[in-house]
Formats: sequence, structure tokens, C-alpha cells
Amino acid sequence: MTLPWYSRERKRKEISQMAIKKEDVNVVIQKFGKNAVDTGSASVQIALLSKRIEALTEHLKNNGEDANARRSLMTLVGKRHGLLDYVAKNDREQYLKLIDQLGLRK
Repeated sequence: MTLPWYSRERKRKEISQMAIKKEDVNVVIQKFGKNAVDTGSASVQIALLSKRIEALTEHLKNNGEDANARRSLMTLVGKRHGLLDYVAKNDREQYLKLIDQLGLRK
């Protein structure tokens, strides 16, 4: 069953509000990366995951019944937790600096 056009348009707007804008991604990469194209380091990945988690959290404040978004949020939190554990084990100073900059509790 397909949704009417107005429902599809509403859904598209909701999804675009949860996505991170390219400009925001570039700012995060420049702030946490070693250079402008460093997208693979753990620090950048953690920062990008944190941005996505913030966006999903805002979405869930307005749409508490959205089970798919809640599941996605838990998945992202788990990935970020794993990356934080990796950074904490390999570079303690970077870990402390990172959680301070992102305002994470740990």
C-alpha cells in the first residue's frame, strides 16, 4: 500500500530534518580531524555519531512513538560507545579531550 502524496512529503521533510547537513559534517571534520579530508579517524567518527544522536534525540522528543528511530538511536549509541572504548584504550589523552569537547559523561 502506498501513502498519499501529502504523507510521503511529510515523511520526506521529517527525514531531512534528522539528517546532518554537509556543511555541519565538514565543520566536524575540520574540528576533530587531523586534516580536512580525515573522515576515518575514530575522533571524527565519534563526533559525527554524536551529531546524529543529537538529531535523533530531538526527533524522538516530538515523535516518541517512532520505534524505528528509537532503535536507530540505540544502534548509534552502541557504535559510539565501542569507538569511545577503543580511543580510551589506545590514547587516553585524546579520549579525555574528546569527551570534554563533545560534552559526554564518562
